[in-house]
Parts: sequence; C-alpha cells; structure tokens
Amino acid sequence: MAKASLELMTALRATANRVASDVRYEWGHMAHCNCGHLVQTITEMSGQEISCSIKHSLDEWTEHASDICPANGSVVELFNALHRTGFTNEDIIHLEKLSDRRVLNKIGSGTYLRKNDRGDLVTYLNTMADLMEEDLTEKDLISEDLAA
Repeated sequence: MAKASLELMTALRATANRVASDVRYEWGHMAHCNCGHLVQTITEMSGQEISCSIKHSLDEWTEHASDICPANGSVVELFNALHRTGFTNEDIIHLEKLSDRRVLNKIGSGTYLRKNDRGDLVTYLNTMADLMEEDLTEKDLISEDLAA
C-alpha cells in the first residue's frame, strides 16, 4: 500500500467525497476513472486538462504505470505528482483495479470490488485513508514512546 502521509490521506478522502457526488465517473476514461479522479485532486487539474495533457497515448493508467518513460512527457509529470504523495506505480495499478490486499482485508474477507463501480471506489478510497490514519497514529504513538 502507498506510504502513509497526511497529504495523501486527505487527498484520498477528498477524492472519495467528490466521486460520491454527482461528478462524471467513467472507469474507461483516463481523467474520470479511479486514478484520474485522484490525479484531479492532487494536481488540481480538471478532467479536461488531464485529457489534453496525456493525449491518450495509452488507454489506462495501468498501461502507463507499466510503460512509463520520459518520452511520455506530461504523463510523467502526472505520475511524479502521484509519486510525491507516496504512490508507486504498483499502487496506481492497485487503485485502478481496486486490488490492494491490505485495503481489501480491512473492508472484509471475501470482499470483491468492481473496478468500474463508483460506490466501490468510494469504499476503497475511504478504507485506504483509514489505514493510513491508523499507520500515522501508530507511528506518532511510537514516536511519543521513544521520546519519553
């Protein structure tokens, strides 16, 4: 799972809130899919700005995560924004597929989330943020114990 940080936890919750509202959600569209919505939150770019910047050189974030190279221009900048918050290319693939085992285990055993379902994405994002909050709280408690 992505490295826990207050910035990423906040971005995940803000993205979940936006997706839960009446915004465009379309799993097959780079700017309006699972990762596209998180990129909108982190970069403050609109869906249209994201679409224009990537020029649809590939169809999915998972393809970009597997094939990222400097020649992809603006796509690299979008990935760098995600990386700065603690996301790796593997985390991006998990977000698109709603497949991170730790998140799924927290939701409940036997949970199957549909990658193109708005409600499932909201559940996944909020659960990931909850796990990060637990990690950060545990880290703070450990730091306090060491300082004492």
